[in-house]
Amino acid sequence: MLQEFRKFIARGNVLDLAVGVIIGAAFGKITTSLTESILMPLIGWIFGDVDFSRFFIRLGEIPADYSGDPGNYAQLKEAGVAMIGYGDFITQLINFLIIAFALFLIVRSANKVIEDIEAKQKAADDTSQVPDVPTNPELDVLKEILAEMRKDDPATSH
Repeated sequence: MLQEFRKFIARGNVLDLAVGVIIGAAFGKITTSLTESILMPLIGWIFGDVDFSRFFIRLGEIPADYSGDPGNYAQLKEAGVAMIGYGDFITQLINFLIIAFALFLIVRSANKVIEDIEAKQKAADDTSQVPDVPTNPELDVLKEILAEMRKDDPATSH
């Protein structure tokens, strides 16, 4: 069983998947940083200091010993107040859209590169449109000799 496990782990696609997961996690952190540090403040500046983290619905009562701001989501969450934080959901939705759009651009670019390579390969393989394909002169002479021999041999003529 240990040998089977080693064989499974050594497969290329498993290693590719592991690399993909690690890169995906790093890409997710970059996207989160982009959203939280650049885009959300920019959106807040454009639309008038909107902080999506402040958008929540309080479901439970605030504890009697709570001394923080009743409008601060992070402090209320730390105090154990039941809430629906839909502002965080909006932030995560924006993160998802950014990641999806970035992946779309990557896949679109990769598809264009693949199509270009395939078109160039097809053009290189299609010699019917090339008027004079250079060949080996010695091979041409041998082909001519073979053609003459076939003309002279009644058994091979059709």
